[in-house]
Amino acid sequence: MKIVLMLSGFCALTGFSSCHTKHEARDAHVVFEATRPLITDTTIEKQYVAQIRSVRHIEIRSQERGYLDKVYVDEGQFVRKGQLLFQIRPNVYHAEVEKAQAEVDAQRIEVQNARLLSDKNIVSPNELSLAKARLNKARAELALAKTHLHFTRITAPYDGFIDHLQLKLGSLVDEGALITTLSDNSQMWVYFNVPEATYLDYKANESIDHICAVSLLMANNTIFPYAGNVKAIEADFNNETGNIAFRATFPNPDNLLRNGQTGNVLMKIPMNHAVIIPQKASFEIMDKKYVYVIDQHHKVKQVMIQVAAELPDLYLLSAGLEGNETILLEGIRKVKEGDKIKFELHDCRQVMARLHLPSE
Repeated sequence: MKIVLMLSGFCALTGFSSCHTKHEARDAHVVFEATRPLITDTTIEKQYVAQIRSVRHIEIRSQERGYLDKVYVDEGQFVRKGQLLFQIRPNVYHAEVEKAQAEVDAQRIEVQNARLLSDKNIVSPNELSLAKARLNKARAELALAKTHLHFTRITAPYDGFIDHLQLKLGSLVDEGALITTLSDNSQMWVYFNVPEATYLDYKANESIDHICAVSLLMANNTIFPYAGNVKAIEADFNNETGNIAFRATFPNPDNLLRNGQTGNVLMKIPMNHAVIIPQKASFEIMDKKYVYVIDQHHKVKQVMIQVAAELPDLYLLSAGLEGNETILLEGIRKVKEGDKIKFELHDCRQVMARLHLPSE
């Protein structure tokens, strides 16, 4: 019985050794695909959350107290410069103008009488001067009364869109009360915050026209059809976030953009001598990315990389590789640190061209 068990164990051990030998022999014939990083000058596109503002957005307030007598516009309506928007009941102000006009007429007669008497030396020249002063005062009060009357007619200071009406027809309007707001949407100011590194890259390439150009990704994930340009940068960095605010100006001929909208600014950042690798050549361990570098002895070594930007099927690196290394492209899960492998080196441009082929 013992002899049978020993023979069985020997056969099993022999079979296992035979299988292991065959596995090693098979692996020895595996040829892995490898490549080198691509070194090139390129641009990457970064997204920044943006706030959209009208180039001019003001509050329309009453300069006089009274009842809102007429409303000539509706919410969202486009108005032209000088167009009448609201009328405050003008009765009292008409009366003030008539009163002031009567006082001017009376003082004019006083001046005429004083001049006649002064010419006949009946009154002194000072009396004529006082009459003229009273006339000038009356004229000033008339001009002031007319100004108050003029303020009862509220007109648009420029072309734009009427916003929500805060007061309705018949409301008692106090002096300085907010009635609505007016937005000039012919151009839009788009504000977005960028980190210090991006700011420095931008300033280094500011003379290049296309660097100043930005695009706007709207809330429905479509690109606004007109390009914008960075026109202003705020003076100071935010010490808490390390960011600085940029302002891009976008034309808005179709009035698609409105004050208060949000979106994402797409900004192209130049990258000189960028190191680019296929995404499939990398793997993750504990949220960190690595590649296998093949040394001169054909042994693989695990190297951590840092990704500056993610492109379709590609990674643009900020650290980890110099660009002259040979990296494992296929079979990453079949090797481990220190394994000696056979590989076939493929041109990086050909490899990357295959990455963009449509799938079968």
